[in-house]
Amino acid sequence: MGSRSKETTRVVGNTQKIEQKEMPMIEVVNLHKNFGDKEVLRGMSFQIFKGETACVIGGSGGGKSTLLKCVIGAIKPTKGKIFIGGTETARIKESKLNQVRKRFGVLFQSAALFNSMSVYDNIALPLRHHTDLPEETIKLLVKAKLELVELQNIEHMFPAQLSGGMKKRVGLARAIALDPEIIFFDEPNAGLDPIVATTVDNLIIDLTKKLRITSFVVTHDMHSAFRISDKIIMLHQGKIAKVGTPEEFKNSNDPIVLQFISGGNKDNVESRFDLIK
Repeated sequence: MGSRSKETTRVVGNTQKIEQKEMPMIEVVNLHKNFGDKEVLRGMSFQIFKGETACVIGGSGGGKSTLLKCVIGAIKPTKGKIFIGGTETARIKESKLNQVRKRFGVLFQSAALFNSMSVYDNIALPLRHHTDLPEETIKLLVKAKLELVELQNIEHMFPAQLSGGMKKRVGLARAIALDPEIIFFDEPNAGLDPIVATTVDNLIIDLTKKLRITSFVVTHDMHSAFRISDKIIMLHQGKIAKVGTPEEFKNSNDPIVLQFISGGNKDNVESRFDLIK
């Protein structure tokens, strides 16, 4: 991959003029990850820009979870570079990586709430840990974050009292507690019924627009990927099979893409999109 910036242009008369250069919020360059003799990621490169929602899809064992862990710094890649907001993170010290982590939030597949803490304390945790804000201000911020995920008056409740969809939304409220620039979602619809899954999808769309957050979503749910994404990154056997818009995936004749999203039947792709619309 060449330049790490994206040029945007405007037309003045008959002349195109470069208006600005935009640095990617997330950039992966020639990423490899081995576990012993097993090569899981085999040289992938892509860029995600500010305000984009990018969905990473692919079959089981294709490298989605490993890619996510590398990008958030949970594991180190074997080879390659990862940039978050222009900072190369794959080889920096843990103290510097922790500074970068303040720029993003993570919604884990299980929501990863602390069962011994109330909803209020779960969401307040990053605010208490990373800021010197007084408790009265934290109370207001917790309330505001819950309202953003369409939950109210549940601060006193504990995770065991919440439905699966409510846990996901509380996890999302915690992920946006520090007003991050990027949110990473790990299978946000896993274990949810279609109605609740659609609610979570709509929240991702709404928050991305309202807060201009960059969203990186690992999902197996093709309906969700088609619905929420600006960009889809499809992995296959540790490599990138295709990067494109939902429309480009809809019109693709690539046999690997067709097999994954429609069982190899082009007509099934059309029906999937019809259901989403």
